[in-house]
Amino acid sequence: MAKRDYYEILGVSKTASADEIKKAYRKVAKQYHPDRNPGDKASEDKFKEACEAYEILSEPDKRARYDQYGHQGVNFGGGGFSYENFTHAGDFEDIFSSIFGNIFGGQQGGGGRGRGGESRAERGRDLKVNVAITLEEAFGGKETEIALTRLETCGTCTGSGAAPGSKPKTCPRCKGSGAMRYQQGFFSINTACDVCQGQGQIIENPCKDCTGRGRVNKRS
Repeated sequence: MAKRDYYEILGVSKTASADEIKKAYRKVAKQYHPDRNPGDKASEDKFKEACEAYEILSEPDKRARYDQYGHQGVNFGGGGFSYENFTHAGDFEDIFSSIFGNIFGGQQGGGGRGRGGESRAERGRDLKVNVAITLEEAFGGKETEIALTRLETCGTCTGSGAAPGSKPKTCPRCKGSGAMRYQQGFFSINTACDVCQGQGQIIENPCKDCTGRGRVNKRS
């Protein structure tokens, strides 16, 4: 069976820009991804076909050879295209993350702790304080003290989130890694563990002062 024209597969003209080719591939990949069409061999073939087309048309050298010599100028070692030939799998994680998220119900991140319960830095909220000053103070300058509320490590549990005398338990589902790895079709993806929400640990007896967060609000 003769191969289809790569431009035709992606639905673009031969003068399409690199950005237009990229957008076209994203659209086709979403439509025919095997995980959106489970058991549909025709969709899987079209998805593979789109990957092959993008592999060639996204690379200036390969595209130039294809434009000049056709499919003969860009063969894949005589064995035909396979996903091992595809070098752009990591370029479009946003395309597939929603697909895998819908399938597995996983989360791409979890709270303020990373894998194995390790703390991750969280960006603090922007603070806005209204202070009334006179016109003279605005021109001459004025110093004043303001009270702020900020999050600090809980002194009762020293940040563990567990009540004194207890400690967090390693998550039995992810074995403390905080992530689950799933394989679907051509792709594999890591998602936050749905049991521990990516923390790697489960707090069965939470600290009463911080309710298991490990941090408390402190006014200063």
